[in-house]
Amino acid sequence: MELAQARAAALEAAENLFYARGIQAVGMDEIRAASGVSLKRLYGLFPSKSELVRACLEARDTRWRAGLATYVDSRPDPRDRVLAVFDWLHAWFSEPDFRGCAFINGFGELGATDPSVAEVTRAHKEAFRSYVTGLVVAAGRPEESAVAYVLLAEGAIVTAAVSGSPEPARQAGRAAAQLLAGTAAG
Repeated sequence: MELAQARAAALEAAENLFYARGIQAVGMDEIRAASGVSLKRLYGLFPSKSELVRACLEARDTRWRAGLATYVDSRPDPRDRVLAVFDWLHAWFSEPDFRGCAFINGFGELGATDPSVAEVTRAHKEAFRSYVTGLVVAAGRPEESAVAYVLLAEGAIVTAAVSGSPEPARQAGRAAAQLLAGTAAG
């Protein structure tokens, strides 16, 4: 197995296992078995589990934000783009393996003890906040109102994970629609 292929296999296996069972519950030997990458090669690619966790979260961030942007940006109307965030969340929450936000899950497990997990989580959340802020401003709403939409989305993510239902995305989307209708541009 060539280096790039081994790295991709290790990241995919680790991310799937971490997301399904939690980071601390998964050992490097399990990742080796699931990926088909030897333990020696695995540690050559990722000298520590912390580095592997960080790489998994960074890869997930890239995919997650690209998926969201592709979906949202397909809407021609700026207001519809804001609401499309919640439609996209509903689709994500409806996936059979949905277990909440991998960043919040990782932060909950390791944020206090692994600065790299805290750093990548904060960067992901800041990028999401910035993206939503751009959507809100483009929809003619005040920049300071963007925090409400971000909190609706973040709350929906946590509530959907805890409840096991995709419905929080719809509820948050309805609240966002009310905000869009009632918030005048400043």
